[in-house]
Amino acid sequence: MNNRLYGNLIFELSHAGRRGYSLPESEFADYALPTNLCRETDAALPECDEMTVVRHYTNHSANNFGVNNGFYPLGSCTMKYNPVINEDMAALPSFQNLHPSQPESTCQGALRLMYELQHSLAELTGLSDFTLNPFAGAHGELTGLMIIRAYHQRNGQPQRTKVIVPDSAHGTNPASAAVCGLDVIEVKSTAEGIVDVEDLKGLLDDTIAAVMMTNPNTLGLFETQIPEIAQLVHASGALLYYDGANLNPLLGKCRPGDMGFDVMHINLHKTFSTPHGGGGPGSGPVGVRAGMEDLLPTCVVKADDAYTVKRNEGISVGSNLGNFAVMVRAYTYILSLGRENLKMVGPLATLNANYIKESLKDVYELPIDTLCKHEFVFDGLKDKSTGVTTMDVAKRLLDYGYHAPTIYFPLLFHESLMIEPTENESIDTIDSFIDVMRKIAEEAKTDPETVKSAPHNTPIGRVDDVLAAKQPVLTYFHVER
Repeated sequence: MNNRLYGNLIFELSHAGRRGYSLPESEFADYALPTNLCRETDAALPECDEMTVVRHYTNHSANNFGVNNGFYPLGSCTMKYNPVINEDMAALPSFQNLHPSQPESTCQGALRLMYELQHSLAELTGLSDFTLNPFAGAHGELTGLMIIRAYHQRNGQPQRTKVIVPDSAHGTNPASAAVCGLDVIEVKSTAEGIVDVEDLKGLLDDTIAAVMMTNPNTLGLFETQIPEIAQLVHASGALLYYDGANLNPLLGKCRPGDMGFDVMHINLHKTFSTPHGGGGPGSGPVGVRAGMEDLLPTCVVKADDAYTVKRNEGISVGSNLGNFAVMVRAYTYILSLGRENLKMVGPLATLNANYIKESLKDVYELPIDTLCKHEFVFDGLKDKSTGVTTMDVAKRLLDYGYHAPTIYFPLLFHESLMIEPTENESIDTIDSFIDVMRKIAEEAKTDPETVKSAPHNTPIGRVDDVLAAKQPVLTYFHVER
C-alpha cells in the first residue's frame, strides 16, 4: 500500500523551503506588532507546495465514507441523502452574505424564511410554535427541558426536578436532563420492547417534571400505548417530551402533538435532509403546545407585514437566531417535496426497513419479531457457534463497500446490530445490501477467520478499538529520518 497516499500526515510531506502560496507585500510594513503578541520561535508548520497539499487532502477525502458514496444504514441516526438543490439555495449570495447583527429591515427575506419554517414544522408535528434557536439535537433537548423547568416554576411547582427516561432511550436524554440540573429516573421496557406502563405508574408523582420518549422508540417500534401514557403523565401534572430523533417514519402518518406531547425537538439533519455528522453543522428546533409559546427562546414573529425577532429574556440558548444555512436547507427540502410528497416519507422508510428485516431474519437473530418502523435491531448472527460477533460483521461490511449499521446500541441486547435504510434508497441498493449480509452470514460458517480479521480492502486494517478509545494518539511527533 502506498503510504504516501494513505498513511502520511501533511507534516511528513514537508520539505524546508517549499511554499504553496505567495503573499503581496504588506501595506503596513512599518507596523510592528507588540512584543507580547509575537512568538519567540516560528510555528512548526509544514512546508509544502500547492500540488502536494491538494493531492494529500484529495486522497484523504476519497477515503471518507458518506451517503453520497454508498449505502449508509446507520440505525438511530437517519443518514438521509442531502439533495444538491439544498446546497444551491444555502449558497445564494443573498443568504450566504448575511450577518446576524445587521438591521432586521435589511434581511426581511431571511426572517420570512425562518418564520415560514417555524410554522411548517408546527404543522408537520401538530404543535403550536417553534424556535429555531438551538444549534443541535442535544442542544434542542436541553432547551426543551429548560422550557419545562420554567413552565413548572411559573406554575408554582419548583419541586418537579425529576425526569423519567425509558431504558431504551438515546444517551442524550439522561445527559441533557443532568445538564439541566434534573434527576433521571429510568422506566423499564416490556418484553415486547415498548414502555412498561405499569412500571411507569409507580414512578409518577408531584416531583416529576417530564417523561421523555422517542416514538417510534430506539428499537424502531411504535409505542402503541401513547394515549394512556399521555393521560397518566398529564394527570400527574408532568409534561410529555418528544425526542424528535425518530420523527422521519411519522411524516405523513401522524403527529407528536396529536399524541399528547407537550414539547419536542427536531433533528433537522435526520428528518429534513441537512448535513449530518462531524460535530455539525446542526440545528435542533424546539416546539411547544398551545399555551407555552411565551416560554420559547428567540423566534421570528410577523407584525404589520414585517418580520421581527422576539426574544425571551428568561431563556437564552444562543446569542444569534441559530444555524441559518441549515434552516435554508431544511426549508428547501420541505418546499421541494411539498405537502403531497412529504406524506410518502414515513411509509417508504418503514417499507424499506421491514423489507430488509424480513429478508434477513432467518440468518440474523431478531429478538422482537414484529412490525417495525424505520429501523430495527438484530442481536447478531442467528448461528452463535461460529464465534463471529456483531463487530466482525460490521468490519466485514466495509470490505464490500457498505458503511456498517449502528452496533452495540441499544444496550438491551448483547450483540445489537441496528439497521436503518431511509426512504431514498432504491430496491436495487437494498437487495444488494441484503445479498452481502447473507454472504457474510455464510462466510461466518465456512470461513470465520476471514470475517473475524476484516476489513481487508480498506486503507487501514483491523484496529484495536478499545486501545484507540483509551489511548488515542492526539499529537504528531516529528521523527528525523
